[in-house]
Amino acid sequence: MAGWQDETGRNEMIPEPLDFNGLHTYSLHGRPSKVTVEQFARPLRAGSSVRALLDSLPDQLLGRDFPELIHRLAAVHRAHRPLIVGMGAHVIKVGLNPLLIDLMERSVITGLAMNGACIIHDAEIAMAGFTSEEVGNVLGDGAFGAARETGEFLNGSINSGASQGLGLGAAVGAALRANNFPHNNKSLLATASRLGIPVTVFVAMGTDIIHIHPSASGASIGASSHLDFRIFCAQIADLQGGAYLNIGSAVLLPEVFLKALTVVRNLGHRVDDFTTANFDFMKQYRPLTNVVNRPTAGGGKGYHITGHHELMIPLLAAALLDELASGQDHT
Repeated sequence: MAGWQDETGRNEMIPEPLDFNGLHTYSLHGRPSKVTVEQFARPLRAGSSVRALLDSLPDQLLGRDFPELIHRLAAVHRAHRPLIVGMGAHVIKVGLNPLLIDLMERSVITGLAMNGACIIHDAEIAMAGFTSEEVGNVLGDGAFGAARETGEFLNGSINSGASQGLGLGAAVGAALRANNFPHNNKSLLATASRLGIPVTVFVAMGTDIIHIHPSASGASIGASSHLDFRIFCAQIADLQGGAYLNIGSAVLLPEVFLKALTVVRNLGHRVDDFTTANFDFMKQYRPLTNVVNRPTAGGGKGYHITGHHELMIPLLAAALLDELASGQDHT
């Protein structure tokens, strides 16, 4: 130990520097390594295909996982197994309905699960061609969420549907078609109703603007949303060999999916070999735990894809269609 005085005059003791001369070394060429030049990305030529883009990715992390996910989803479709998409409303608000509709038209997506906000933005798109008000501009005077047409149409549809024994998604989809709104071709719910694709909607009371309208009925919302949960459970009971994608729902849909999975397993349905994926801006506990990790612990595989929906979902759709068009299965 060597002694010295600091600026206050105190004596401090510091250790002598460690001598590294006795360090044991080994050859770089005999050491296992996680990265090799064979795994590096390859430059693309101008005008390359989506498939060429995926083939050019580095064989590391998401560069490995994303193409593998595409191969698995293509195999799901070729085997005529279900591919269900659970989603939050941001997917609609960033303009992705046409891509999801295209996959529905092609029978790639076989079911949609939504939170309550999705039906609001989807219905406003169908009715008016626009959605998503600037909350900060209207919250101060209590005008947020008070759009008359939105509340009256959606609550009326739910109330009428509940009286007929319909699930919430089916009720809204049928009402959109019955009203023949000018932008129904951009609506997920109207398209699903036309194609006979089940849409299930899971509502947390008080979270959606239509709940503040006098036409809202807690009984109708609760009954039709609970019926949708039972319909969703029937879909999950048939998920063996299929896939479930969670896009942009951080809490509600991951919880619903986990509860549905435990229900169907409890009732004796074999659902232990399937593919899951979560798409979101960041890694969060519930999607990682309830969608990616826990459900596939006994079989299948889960993936987490981090990135903006407006980039990652178009890439997903383009890559999947390119893979299906190639007629090849890489699984």
